[in-house]
This record gives sequence, structure tokens and C-alpha cells, in this order.
Amino acid sequence: MLNQRGAEEKTTKWSSPVNPLRRLAHSLQQVHPNVLAKVLRKGILYQNTELVAVNKPYGVPMEASLRGGSSIRDVLPILAQMLDGRNSEPLHLCQWMDKDMSGTLLLARNPETARHVRSLLQAQQVVRTYWVLTVGMPTPSEGVVDIPLMEREANRPRKHYKMSLAPLYRVGDDDGNLMRLRRNRSSHRAVTRYRVLASSGVAALVEVQPITGVRHQIRVHMACGLACPLLGDHKYSSWSTLEPQRLPRRLLSQLGLSQAESRHLALHTHCHCLHLPLTPNPLALRSRPPPHFLLAMRRLKLQLPQSRNDDPLEGS
Repeated sequence: MLNQRGAEEKTTKWSSPVNPLRRLAHSLQQVHPNVLAKVLRKGILYQNTELVAVNKPYGVPMEASLRGGSSIRDVLPILAQMLDGRNSEPLHLCQWMDKDMSGTLLLARNPETARHVRSLLQAQQVVRTYWVLTVGMPTPSEGVVDIPLMEREANRPRKHYKMSLAPLYRVGDDDGNLMRLRRNRSSHRAVTRYRVLASSGVAALVEVQPITGVRHQIRVHMACGLACPLLGDHKYSSWSTLEPQRLPRRLLSQLGLSQAESRHLALHTHCHCLHLPLTPNPLALRSRPPPHFLLAMRRLKLQLPQSRNDDPLEGS
């Protein structure tokens, strides 16, 4: 039986956080669906007659790939039977999360609730709060990034596509005045609020709220807008190439990694909280970061916020 807390304790005994993490993620994908369903059941954050919220483990895809393996969607009927009996209706996905993301995941017990929650998400009425670890510290330590995004082609080492900034303004070459640019028709409005919760000089724990929902918005705004890529973001740390993320020596030393080992670092982003505007009682569903995230925080000497019942960006 897999136990994520037990895996965390075992992980701390290793000199490197990479191999235990890869083993845990691989094992969760390869286990029998019943085992993955039990892991999700153990990670339930909240449930009522309409909703179930679970803490999605790192490394588990939402849908199975062509290579096979377990996925969240595959185990929803099994999880429903574990919770509500053999004749229960399969649970329904309300949101999508990347394979390399962990955190609060919403499931619905019926199609009507699933459609309602999806409509709230599409209307940007659900406040999504993420915790991320960044290489370097954003300056200023709190603010809003309001820069449109669009997909562009990069050519090194081979042709590929990434999201990139599509700013509406630039500084003039001659006079230094701010000049407005023509909006690219392919760009999407993207707004991200952020606030540094803790920093250690070479890294920071940052709380992020995407106001809009553009693909890879947090990763691009942090890496390209604030020059502080997410730890383990091998896609956007160097926009024009597909090379693994290169980390400062001091950060590598604190993590106990070599530069070669850092190519296997996981993306350190976690969906910490979802605020649902449900009536009569709004819900705030919070989840604990996964083992590799907490281990990296300990090694980088980054402390969790003292009060976890309040989100610093909420109401600010």
C-alpha cells in the first residue's frame, strides 16, 4: 500500500530529492487502479452530497497516455464505489490539472454539479491560489503581472512551440517614453497576482492567483515577466531552447544536487486552495504540498506561512 506521508519521511533520508520523487510518481502511475483510488480516498479534503475534493498527487495524469498506466479519470468509478457503494454513479471531473501539478482537485457526484462548477471556473468566480517555488525572488515582492500571452515558435534545438509574452507597451529607443503597441490578434489577456511568502536569497515561496486562465500563465509570467522561473520548470527557464533548467551553484548546494541531477527536478507548483462562491456557505478547500515540495522548502530554509487558515492575497 502506498502512503504519501510515509514516502515523505523516507524521502528525507536520501541525499538527493530527485530519485525518491521519480520513484513515487512512477509507482503511482503503475499501480492497480484500486490502489490509486485508495490513495485519493486517503487524500480527501472535503465531501458532501454534491462535491468531493481530493489532494491530487504529483505525477499522476488526468488521462492515461498511449503508454498506459493509471490516471485520475480511470479511477473515478472505483473511488465513487469506495465512497458511496457499488451502485454509485462515477464521479465527474470539474477541473483539469497538469500531470506535474499537485493540489486541490474538485470532483462532482453528478453531471449537474460538475457543469455548475465548470461554469464558475470559466466565469473566473473560483479563486485559485497556488504555491510555487521560484529561482530567485520576484521584485517587487508583491504585485500584479498584466501582460498578454500568445503561442510562438522556437527553433532550438528543434522546432517547437511555447507560450510567450505579448506586451502592449514598450520603451522607446530614443526618448525612453512608453509606447503602446498594436495588440496581436492571437494573444490572450493574462493577469496574475502574486505575493512572496518567504525567501532565502536564492529562492522564494510565492503565492500566486491567476485572475485569468491562459495556458501556462503562471509559468510564463514568473519566468519571463518577473525573471524568476519556477523551480523545475525546464520548459520556460530558457525560452528559446529545450535545455534543462540551469540552477545557481548556491541553490544546487542547498538542494544537495549536481547540475546534471537538476534536469530531473519536478515542477514545484501546488494548487493550495480553491475558494468556491457557493450558497449559502462559500467553501475554501486547502491542501498540503507534496513531499518533494516540502523537502525542497526545508533544504532552502523556506518556512510555511504561520497562519494557514488565511490566504495572504485574499482580501488584499
